[in-house]
Amino acid sequence: MRVVLLGAPGSGKGTQAKLLAKQYGMLLISIGDLLRDAVAEASMLGKQAKPYVESGQMVPDDVVLGLLREYLNTEKPASGFILTGFPRNVVQGEALDAILNDLRQPLHGVMHIDVGVDALIQRLTGRQTCRSCGQMYNLYTAPSKLFDRCDQCGDDLRQRTDDNEETIGNRLRVFEGVTTPLFDYYQQQGKLRTIPGVGEINDIAAAIAKELKTLPSEESLQEELDELRKNDVTFDDLEKMVLESMQSALGKVNKEIIEPADKALKKAEKVVIKEAEALGEKVTKAAKKEAKAIKKEAKAIKKKVTKAAKKEAKVIKKEAKAIKKKVAKAAKKEAKVIKKEAKAIKKKVTKAAKKEAKVIKKEAKAIKKKVTKTVKDIKKKVTKKKPVAKKKVAKKKVTKKKPVSKKTATKKKVAKKKVTKKKAAKKK
Repeated sequence: MRVVLLGAPGSGKGTQAKLLAKQYGMLLISIGDLLRDAVAEASMLGKQAKPYVESGQMVPDDVVLGLLREYLNTEKPASGFILTGFPRNVVQGEALDAILNDLRQPLHGVMHIDVGVDALIQRLTGRQTCRSCGQMYNLYTAPSKLFDRCDQCGDDLRQRTDDNEETIGNRLRVFEGVTTPLFDYYQQQGKLRTIPGVGEINDIAAAIAKELKTLPSEESLQEELDELRKNDVTFDDLEKMVLESMQSALGKVNKEIIEPADKALKKAEKVVIKEAEALGEKVTKAAKKEAKAIKKEAKAIKKKVTKAAKKEAKVIKKEAKAIKKKVAKAAKKEAKVIKKEAKAIKKKVTKAAKKEAKVIKKEAKAIKKKVTKTVKDIKKKVTKKKPVAKKKVAKKKVTKKKPVSKKTATKKKVAKKKVTKKKAAKKK
């Protein structure tokens, strides 16, 4: 089965294309991916597309169609394909039919996912994509559980810079003016199916699957091709007709849409600039007036605050004096009590000191008495020993001068002993 998915930006055709490709085993063809791969491989068509891709401009149709033809000739998908991102207008639709018919791979049908403008704006302004795995989220309809990180791989989520209301509005207007006529083209062929794109993703996928069953069979399509080939119309003739139709359509689009849009844009720019200048003057004037009013109010507030502060200061000063007076009075009273207590303590201390002094004096007298007695006893002993020492010295001196006989010496010793015994007896 060969199907094209159409829808405005934010309609969810990319998400549905992935689900259908997985469910039916079909080849998913994204024109954007084809262009990027061709540029990366630096093929002949890739080199032609490179300057347009890098500058963000629309790649010419002949380059896109050439890439698509080359890809389908190489891959030849047995289960069919799902094409997204192309065609965008009637001319491209006619050229696509010509190529697919020549390859004997005509389209079975076109699925148009229809979503209202308000829903599209909400989807696009809330759209987020994972930097690593490409998983898509929406802040309003399908937010990440991790808020600003991918639920699948944990990497940061990013939002396209052109996903703002103004840019989105322009893109939707272009889609309506250029792509909407394509629906009539496929409607005339009986291949268009319109599916509401609001609701759960799986419910939308189920609705698309249901519509796929109503598309023409492969046999009927091949019969139509054979019928066309019976006529003398060759591919070259078809290509020539398509190119002529393309040029005519492009001229019409340029004249009816692009040129008026450019004029309207330039006019709008002038109006916006003029309004911005006028608004700037008004804002400046209003700002100055507001500044004066604020300054005046600030002065009045400052005056009130100063007055209130002075009044409060007087009250505080008065209260401080009263408190100081109370503190001084309490301090004097406390000082009297302390002085009285100090006198009582001093009296007690003096009394105890006198008592202690008497005890110490008494003990000192007793000690003095004992010391005096001890001294007297020592003196007595010393006095008794000194005369004996003198006699001995005298006797020795005499002995030295006058030697005596042994008998005489013995008699003297005996006499001395007797004298000593008598003295001892007297003492007793």
